Amino acid sequence: MMTCRELTEFLEHYLAGELPAPVLRVFDHHLALCVNCVRYVSQYRDTIASGRRAFADLDVPVPDDVPDDLVAAILAAR
Repeated sequence: MMTCRELTEFLEHYLAGELPAPVLRVFDHHLALCVNCVRYVSQYRDTIASGRRAFADLDVPVPDDVPDDLVAAILAAR
């Protein structure tokens, strides 16, 4: 039996299709029983997709209404 907390530990490997078969069975079984984890996995997938879309075209200029200090903070964090 897998707990919700344990599920999150395997999520990256699950989405990458890298879980060993025995772990995958337990993971899928947990998802079949836990609607909250199903939502969590769905939101995680959506977040990854949003991040990919945000960086799909790096040549797009930063909109004028974005504060300069925000741009500077983001660049400094890289």
